[in-house]
Amino acid sequence: MHKESQDSLVGHEYEVEVGPVAHGGHCVARTESGRVLFVRHALPGERVTARITEGESTSRFLRADAVEILSASKDRVEAPCPFSGPGKCGGCDWQHAKPGAQRRFKGEVIAEQLQRLAGLTPEDAGWDGTVMPAEGDKLPAGEVPAWRTRVQYAVDAEGHAGLRKHRSHDVQVIDHCMIAAPGVTELGIEKREWPQIATVEAIAASGSADRQVILTPKPGGRLPIVELDKPVSVMRVGEKDQRIHRVHGRPFVRERADERTYRVGEGGFWQVHPQAADTLVKAVMQGLMPRKGDMALDLYCGVGLFAGALGERIGEKGAVLGIESGKRAVEDARHNLQDLDRVRIEHGKVEDVLPRTRIDSADIIVLDPPRAGAGKKTVRHLASLGARRIAYVACDPAALARDLAYFAEEGYKPVKLRAFDLFPMTHHVECVAILKPVGQGA
Repeated sequence: MHKESQDSLVGHEYEVEVGPVAHGGHCVARTESGRVLFVRHALPGERVTARITEGESTSRFLRADAVEILSASKDRVEAPCPFSGPGKCGGCDWQHAKPGAQRRFKGEVIAEQLQRLAGLTPEDAGWDGTVMPAEGDKLPAGEVPAWRTRVQYAVDAEGHAGLRKHRSHDVQVIDHCMIAAPGVTELGIEKREWPQIATVEAIAASGSADRQVILTPKPGGRLPIVELDKPVSVMRVGEKDQRIHRVHGRPFVRERADERTYRVGEGGFWQVHPQAADTLVKAVMQGLMPRKGDMALDLYCGVGLFAGALGERIGEKGAVLGIESGKRAVEDARHNLQDLDRVRIEHGKVEDVLPRTRIDSADIIVLDPPRAGAGKKTVRHLASLGARRIAYVACDPAALARDLAYFAEEGYKPVKLRAFDLFPMTHHVECVAILKPVGQGA
């Protein structure tokens, strides 16, 4: 232990020229001796003083914060949020960059991942290289879109709500989160104290006036009487079973997309940006071009967003199979789509359920896998079904690129890729890739 602490480089400072953006919300730089630094709070082309935050003399790379800007980029702005900066809140990555520059950086990361992991140029992927802002998000530099409809607050030892610092369990106490949606802000989570509570998740549905908080008590902690600034339903995470239990109010929120209402229960997955669900449904449906009578698959289907959109478009003779591993999400999906008897939802992991169904062909497929991607085995199975079009919705460009490489091995290529900035101020970006069998016409 003693030798390791002696070799720690935390706190050391280096003057560096900042290189390109890397996946993860930082830029790459090198010390004079050639050590690689991943530097946050910097921009490409800048000269900065970088202070090491993580790493030892034997580490392959070091993490650092830009603590002094010696030569600033024209893309730099003063961070609008007082809680953004070295050693502060880790919720945002690019508060210090102009909005247009943020989208450009995200595009550069996507292009780099596609090239490195799939050997694809933007042209190969059918992508024009742009990252599109969501409707209403194109704001001047210095203004921040309030888009985040779900915020998980951490609570410090004194019971004050805040957000975690970057790569840390430490809490940055805040009085307002600038990217939180108005429906979250109006609850007033930051104004009150939360004794005996570890985390407070606030959810403000964009498809209804439903508001929900999910409380995780500290071990042995008691639940406070919750009185917030707006009507809200309250849930709690059980200490023993880690499941979400209703305290009072509805155990779900209602969301709306593609002219359908969706019930989302127990903090279940729904896109966080108010425009995201409609934006992604539109991109997926334009790419898949469903036909009457199609057999369609919706994999990792959540509460049934894409299954519902497909079910509306494939007609009486079509069929949709959705597969989802979350038990509560499956219950919600079945409830949400009960008027569409051509849609069936199965519970379980895609890699387990899909082979069991004995389905040997499909016309169109949409998959929206978790951050790790679908993986080689699932991609191989999907390719064997001979779909004329596959829509891949990805929240991680590295996972998308890896899976596109697997699809290429199985004879599928991307013909159109679109990227959407559905997480402004952060490094996250959403992509929709449309694939077809190699050799198939337009």
